[in-house]
Amino acid sequence: MTQEQDRAAVMAANQAFYTAHESRDLEMMTGLWSHGPDVVCVHPGWPILRGWEAVEDSWRRIFHGPSDNQFIITNDQLNLTDAVAWVTLDENLMSAGGTGTIAATNIFLRVNGEWKIVHHHGSPVAAQLRKL
Repeated sequence: MTQEQDRAAVMAANQAFYTAHESRDLEMMTGLWSHGPDVVCVHPGWPILRGWEAVEDSWRRIFHGPSDNQFIITNDQLNLTDAVAWVTLDENLMSAGGTGTIAATNIFLRVNGEWKIVHHHGSPVAAQLRKL
């Protein structure tokens, strides 16, 4: 793949992550992640989850919860090497519980020619800091 093809593939995988989240599609979310013990996920307000079993369980719990989440992604930036890519962005969350901004990092690893998520970290942004 060329660097432009890799960039497009990572950004498509990143968008698919949010599509899976919004549609509560566990099968789609499962297909986006690496399934090894090295994966890590930090949902806002949650402890660090390590390993695919813990991460998958978290998505199952979120998708069966009461909130319908919608994201407007802004301030996204992709960084890319031959085998690792990371996207930093703001998740502007709209849900029945209110709105807010989450500063997030999604890290992708090339696994058998496909870009798979190995790390997601989201941290809430304080309201008074959102305009900086």
